[in-house]
Amino acid sequence: MSDVKISVRDNGPFLVEGKVTLVDGEGNAFPIDPNKPAIALCRCGHSANRPFCDGAHKACGFESAERAG
Repeated sequence: MSDVKISVRDNGPFLVEGKVTLVDGEGNAFPIDPNKPAIALCRCGHSANRPFCDGAHKACGFESAERAG
C-alpha cells in the first residue's frame, strides 16, 4: 500500500494526499508547502495556477466523473 492517495473528484481536480514531489517536463520541482496535507491538480485546463487547481472548473462547465473498474 502506498503512502500517497490520489482521489478523482467529481467535476473537479485530482486530490493528492501524502508526501509527493511534482516535477515539470524538464525535471524541475514545483514548490509544495510541506505543511499542507494535500494538493489539488487541475483537470479542466482552465486554472490560472496550473498544474494546481484554483477552482476554475466551477465556472468553465467542466464535467467528469470517472469510476473505477
